[in-house]
Amino acid sequence: MATTSDSPQIARGVRRRVADATPLVAGLTGEISSLSDADLVSAVEEVEALVRQVDALKVRVAGEVDVRSDPLDGDRVGDDRLAIAFGCRNATELLERTTRASVPELRSRVRLDRRTRDRHHLMTGESTTRYPIVAQAFRDGAIGIDIARHLTDELDHASKTHHIDPDEKRTAEREIIGATVAGLTGAESASECDDALPSTFDEYRTLAQVWIEFLTRDGVEPDDDWQARRRGFSLGRARNGLVPVRGDLIPEVAAGIQRLFDAYAGSRTLFAPGTPEPGTDQSTPWNGDEKYDDPRTAIQRNHDVLGSIVQAAARSADAPSLGGAAPTLVVTTTISDLDGGIVDVDGVDVAAPARLAHRIVCTGAVQKMVFDRNGRIVQIGNRERLFNTHQRRAIATRDGGCIIPGCSIPAGWCEIHHVDEHAHGGETHTDNGVLLCWNHHHNLEGSGWGIRMRDGVPLVKAPGWVDRRQIYRPIRTKRTEREKVRRRTAAAPPPRSITAPLL
Repeated sequence: MATTSDSPQIARGVRRRVADATPLVAGLTGEISSLSDADLVSAVEEVEALVRQVDALKVRVAGEVDVRSDPLDGDRVGDDRLAIAFGCRNATELLERTTRASVPELRSRVRLDRRTRDRHHLMTGESTTRYPIVAQAFRDGAIGIDIARHLTDELDHASKTHHIDPDEKRTAEREIIGATVAGLTGAESASECDDALPSTFDEYRTLAQVWIEFLTRDGVEPDDDWQARRRGFSLGRARNGLVPVRGDLIPEVAAGIQRLFDAYAGSRTLFAPGTPEPGTDQSTPWNGDEKYDDPRTAIQRNHDVLGSIVQAAARSADAPSLGGAAPTLVVTTTISDLDGGIVDVDGVDVAAPARLAHRIVCTGAVQKMVFDRNGRIVQIGNRERLFNTHQRRAIATRDGGCIIPGCSIPAGWCEIHHVDEHAHGGETHTDNGVLLCWNHHHNLEGSGWGIRMRDGVPLVKAPGWVDRRQIYRPIRTKRTEREKVRRRTAAAPPPRSITAPLL
């Protein structure tokens, strides 16, 4: 394997061809809207074919940088390594500075190149490739980078977790790529398979899975040690105001979470828009027949259920402490942002609106810190755990769960909302607190739902499209129903006595 160009003419030719190709496609995005339907569909195919060639080049150049920078893989050592010569620690840093691509993407390119490039063995003088069929199809542009990555990942994983016959593995690679290339290009199958050939990525993936199951015989048996090593969960770096999550869960944990999602996110309810039935007024409680449309998507409901679970766990007496004290959210802000500006919440690297801080105050232990414009601390608030255990138990007994009609989130997963905001002088009292699930608490202001208290009893007003009259009505609980039955029984006339006839 040559680590430098054998001919300056070849080097100039490679760079010139790459440089000449760039102006040919520059500016074409502005002309796409003028294409006819037929031309647009053809352009989609042609652009994808071009991208496959470019992806193969990106993988190969990244891999070559890796070879010339790795003392264990290449033939350069010390300061002669490529990355060191250009002032970088390793190949990844050099690629990151030259491509501006993300580190995970660059590592993925290098990993794919290691699996598909020719490796020269000094002892035997031979060159071998881990996945030669994948490598040839990828470099020819017959398959894309997604298939090349997926198949090599699957075969590598199967080899690590099972004892696979090398000849069967090579046969699987040949059959999968042969059928896939034939299906995607419309050519005759190189594997002489009578079955339908894959024409989409999903169909290819099904074919690949069947071969993986064959290689591992009785299906992919879980490898406890491998699962234990790979399990994990982490929070990523915030972007666009959201924090991504990533990780791998062992099956029983994933199943448990899915069951919770199914139990509480799957109970969608619907309200018929318009005025409620005649006879309903301020004294008529909401009932189970009146339901409202839930505009959230399935994954948004999953997120909100997870939020409720996290808040419930944080409030638990069994939750571990931080520094000997209960977990405390630290909310920091400047004097100028104290009312209506932005705040920073300890634990996430993204600024939040001040109203979020007021809402967080309802959910647990919070400590407020105020800075002046120069960064000096000018105010440190005492840690407050609003609504103590006894108050929460009393409110939970009264409300039974989230008080928004149709919501099925139980009391243990709910947060306590100050009807009159704590920041505006609202008291931390059972007469000023109601149970709301994570979703309804965090979206109350813009949802159209309204809440007020009357003699310590919550009253709920539906959005205008549900009830045009915009009246507040009490929530319906077993306790209120028992009281209603008791009143009706007390107001009913006593039953007439009936004298039994003499026999």
